[in-house]
Amino acid sequence: MSGKMRKLLVPQYVRQFRCIGTNCEDTCCIGWQVAIDKDTFKRYRACTDKELRHQMEAKVTRQRTEPSNENYAKIKLNEDGSCPFLATDKLCIIQYKLGEGYLSHVCSTYPRLTNKVNGIVEKSLTMSCPEALRLALLNPELMEFDETEENTAACNMIGREFTTDAPNTIPVVRYFWQLRIFCISLLQNRSYRVWQRLTILGLFCRSLDQLLGDAKAHEIPGLIDTYLDYLNNDSFRCEMKNIPNAVTIQMKLMKELADTRLFQGIASKRFYECFGEFLAGIEYIAEDSKENIGQRYAAAYVQYYQPFMDEREYVLENYLVNYVFKSLFPLGQSKHVFDNYTMLVVHYALIKLFLIGMAGFHKENFGIEHVVKLIQSFSREIEHNYPFLKLILDLFRENGYNTMPYMAILIKN
Repeated sequence: MSGKMRKLLVPQYVRQFRCIGTNCEDTCCIGWQVAIDKDTFKRYRACTDKELRHQMEAKVTRQRTEPSNENYAKIKLNEDGSCPFLATDKLCIIQYKLGEGYLSHVCSTYPRLTNKVNGIVEKSLTMSCPEALRLALLNPELMEFDETEENTAACNMIGREFTTDAPNTIPVVRYFWQLRIFCISLLQNRSYRVWQRLTILGLFCRSLDQLLGDAKAHEIPGLIDTYLDYLNNDSFRCEMKNIPNAVTIQMKLMKELADTRLFQGIASKRFYECFGEFLAGIEYIAEDSKENIGQRYAAAYVQYYQPFMDEREYVLENYLVNYVFKSLFPLGQSKHVFDNYTMLVVHYALIKLFLIGMAGFHKENFGIEHVVKLIQSFSREIEHNYPFLKLILDLFRENGYNTMPYMAILIKN
């Protein structure tokens, strides 16, 4: 391995991560299509293990539709969606027989997510891995970030890459670092409740979009300073007291989203179990009114969810901070900052919705293991499903839900 090193920016929890293999309650080798890069495909075809090479020839096929170096071939999964190279002990036969060097880029880098900003590699972990989630979310201290180094020979799959001072850089990218620092600092401001921080972030994103739309990007530093002053003098608190607890509207919006996902089927057994507990916890009956369902949902929140999560708000705080870091927020799939904020709120609101129902199901036995199971399986089922996420944004636009009043209703209980 080369001795050259490069700069690396990571949340501290990333450096603690190690795959726990057979002790993991889930597996990353079931339910996902696996892309094989060109170099790995060539190694498979030259494999000296005759039995394994025969299996590779049968199960690893060329990608005929728009192939690339990273998406050169694919693994034909078994009927149950599992990888044909997955052993009964949850370990990879290829890695066991040939070593880690024979893993594809996808398999060797998961659950790591990598971006590159101003030439510096940034790594975080996806919460679809249970062990990564425990390290990232269950630490009650503020999530911190380290600037370190890694060997240049380390395998990375760069998701996004940009330079903030490149010629013709769009304004929101030019001010990316100031915006990122503000967003993370706001989400970690524990003098406010998480729902309050997320609401203030929405107000900021709405103002930011206004500046960008009016070609006043040069006023972004001033906007940040204004919001910092508001945070310090408590200007937001009175305004947020007037946000209603509109449980019926929450149920209406969330039911539409949940129904939309269910029409496509649920692949993750763990998420299916969580969703079933959510429905049972609010005693969901399709023929019942949203008002009645909302009352049971509100009761589950007050009696079981709130007493437990009030002391563990750091879990959701860490989830939001990790999301902001890994997704390069306020950048995102949309050129409009508020669209990217809407997607952040949808993730938060769905997680909260399901956890409240699960708390109603487990009652006094509701515990951190249920929180871990839901967020991990939700991340696996929803966060990695980009077509579904686009569908959500389209649904919000069509129904006029992508406004700050609706976002505030989704956030607050």
